[in-house]
Amino acid sequence: MKRIAVVAAGLLMSVASFAQTWSVDKGHSRLGFGITHMGISLFEGNFKSYDATITSSKEDFSDAVFEVSADVASINTDNERRDGHVKSADMLDAEKFPKLTFKSTSISKVADKKYKVVGDLTFHGVTKPVTLEVVYNATITNPQSKKQIAGFRITGSFKRSDFGIAPGFNTSMLSDDVQLLANGEFAKN
Repeated sequence: MKRIAVVAAGLLMSVASFAQTWSVDKGHSRLGFGITHMGISLFEGNFKSYDATITSSKEDFSDAVFEVSADVASINTDNERRDGHVKSADMLDAEKFPKLTFKSTSISKVADKKYKVVGDLTFHGVTKPVTLEVVYNATITNPQSKKQIAGFRITGSFKRSDFGIAPGFNTSMLSDDVQLLANGEFAKN
């Protein structure tokens, strides 16, 4: 029995040692969101300060773990006055809840280069599971840096009411559904 445990531990350690970490290239990536305003238009914004990594031991990323964090106070809607209101206690309360985080808990391949990623989103002091659709575009060697880079498009949604966000705004003003919109290039470390 001890021998089986030692062999199993060795296998787990050898799998972990082959895992590669990929870091986001912020100059060629964007972490954004969209929410419907007054039922007629999708209003979009992004986070200027964020970090993201992917850890995977497989070339097709079918065992990937995605981790993302963003500074809520870095929210950008291309309007300073609106940004201030979105950061306020009326909406995101960036002072009380300064970080948004996501860590995947499972990944499943649904089609060639398309994955369903489930993970825990922590936002506004609440943690809930969220499902994302991930499209793996490709991996290439950057001709300038000579590093391997991989590209992804990530979409999903969550209900702001599940996270207690902007409770004073009814859904005729701001939709309950918040879309997550991210495009990223990741460089192998």
